Amino acid sequence: MRLQLDTLAYTNQLRDVPPEHKLAFVLTVLIIALCAHPLVQLVITLWLSVWTVGYAKIPLGVYFRLLMVVAMFWLASIPALLINAIPVQEISQIDADSGFGVTLGSLYLYWSQSGMVLSGQMLARALATSACLYFVMLTTPFIALLRVLKRIGLPLILQELLLLTYRFIFILLATASEVRTAQQSRNGYSSWKQSLHSLSLLITQLLYRSMHHYRQFALSTAARGFSGTFYVWSSQHYHVSRRYMLEAIAGCVVLVGLNSQL
Repeated sequence: MRLQLDTLAYTNQLRDVPPEHKLAFVLTVLIIALCAHPLVQLVITLWLSVWTVGYAKIPLGVYFRLLMVVAMFWLASIPALLINAIPVQEISQIDADSGFGVTLGSLYLYWSQSGMVLSGQMLARALATSACLYFVMLTTPFIALLRVLKRIGLPLILQELLLLTYRFIFILLATASEVRTAQQSRNGYSSWKQSLHSLSLLITQLLYRSMHHYRQFALSTAARGFSGTFYVWSSQHYHVSRRYMLEAIAGCVVLVGLNSQL
């Protein structure tokens, strides 16, 4: 998945659109999504899905699995939102909010109707904002984003931290995959107890190998005369699309108008 996402960022059908335009578009939609009605947020999710799957030609299966990650985190937060507990003597104060409940000792556990509404609002916002993130992540290479951040004046130390973090994410994932494959070939996950033991060994090896890769990286950069600044270069040529610009502007205007009517 990690390599596929990076490959899609370089091969999608919107790769020739200037990254500045895509970032400005996404930031505008993100601001609208954070302030909009839940119905408008669902419209934003569908609209950006059209851009990502329809225009950029990102495989629907990949995009759907990414949205399912958001849904899984949302499901994990549902119990804390829907189930509340109060002292039994205060039941009369939550009659309008309580759907049904049970008494356990001195506590009354009940299903919160306001929590149900809040969870729905949270899902709509999470999908809309995640759709913005996935649009940038799947259609714009990281190096292009870094160049844009450099042009708008992001401090040099933050640029280098982002670059190194991006680099070492791949190293960590590759190392974890190699160690896990080696453990699986030796039946390292054949039982629950063995799985816990293998997981502890994986974490230990991940730390050791990551530090080893870091030392190799530091030595290789020093051998090449590293002066304290990383430079990125790209031969990609971008083309301004009037159609996409007009559609993006018109869509944002429609979203603002739709939200004002709700």
